[in-house]
Amino acid sequence: MRIAIQEWMRTPGVTAVFEALSDGVTRFVGGCVRDTLLDRPIRDIDIATDLEPRAVMARAGQAGIKAVPTGIEHGTITLVAKGQPVEVTTLRRDVETDGRRAVVAFTRDWREDALRRDFTMNAMSMDRDGAVHDYFGGIEDARAGRVRFVGEAEERIREDVLRILRFFRFHAHYGRGEPDEAGYAACVKLAHMLPSLSGERIRQELLRLLEADDPIPSLERMSAAGIWPEIGIPDVDLPTLAAFIRLEGQTTDPVPRLAALLGGGIDVDTVAAVLRLSGKEASLLRGVRDLARDAPPPADEVGAYLYRHGADRARCAGHLALARSDGKDGSDAEDWRIVVSAADKWMPKSFPIRGRDLLDAGMAPGEQIGVLLNTVEDWWVRSGFEPDRADCLAYARSLITKTGNA
Repeated sequence: MRIAIQEWMRTPGVTAVFEALSDGVTRFVGGCVRDTLLDRPIRDIDIATDLEPRAVMARAGQAGIKAVPTGIEHGTITLVAKGQPVEVTTLRRDVETDGRRAVVAFTRDWREDALRRDFTMNAMSMDRDGAVHDYFGGIEDARAGRVRFVGEAEERIREDVLRILRFFRFHAHYGRGEPDEAGYAACVKLAHMLPSLSGERIRQELLRLLEADDPIPSLERMSAAGIWPEIGIPDVDLPTLAAFIRLEGQTTDPVPRLAALLGGGIDVDTVAAVLRLSGKEASLLRGVRDLARDAPPPADEVGAYLYRHGADRARCAGHLALARSDGKDGSDAEDWRIVVSAADKWMPKSFPIRGRDLLDAGMAPGEQIGVLLNTVEDWWVRSGFEPDRADCLAYARSLITKTGNA
């Protein structure tokens, strides 16, 4: 079939890459083909070519395109053309696999390259003019919402165990109805291989799964398949997550959903370490769960609460607390609704003075600067954030005079 030319297919950067590699056979591959076919937004543009990596780098150099050997041992070069990064990978076939990584050899056979991909909907390629090459029924599967492994499901999983998690993630984003029977059975059978994966790879798949509009059906199937203990998460709370998603709506950050997913007895620090979460992600995960466990603030302290904890974190904590209450009304539920409502309308506040201002006001250098600054900030917060810079400086000077610290 042929797809109508899309804007992303003819950007200056993409055009420059295709022209630079014009003496080889070069096509779009993977997600950009699948998502164009399904009329979904394009996240990344990946290109494959029968030119070998050093030839790709040479052609790019001749065309004045920056070439970054991001994965040259596996045939991947990132070309930055007209300010646009495009990943270009040489056609490959697997020589040796161990469930985590592969030794590859380069090939000129497009079907052989497609055979090593995970799912039929990801194994398609497309010419620059929109002609789609589909070797394994990917068009039909994509349109039917059927996530199906290329060839034998067990063989694909043994090549890379991460494909178990990818199966559930792709079903969450692209699947309709029950998952492919053979694929699901292979995931159940080989789930015991999951502990061989690194935390970083598990983290990436799990968080991307949680970004789906409705991840619950896939997560339920993961539970039935015995996946959770194998990836270091022994207890999940899907009813709470489902309620949290109904309250939250669409998300741009899956970490609060992870906070809702984890069972009540889970040690958050252990999960953060197992999944190799970043410091920022671990802080958000811990913060949302801690706030949701504590009592909400009184109505007259909501502004201070949002300022201290951040509106986004407070909103997520409110949603989590309400989700855990299972819709039961009570004083806490009403207070959490007030927090959520206030967070939705919150305008960020900026404390108008800094330590340098206190020095300029006559205070002697030392650790007391920080103490006084906190005192003035607390006064400013209690005053409803209304005092301006001059008011805060005047209050600071009155405290300096009172303490004699000059």
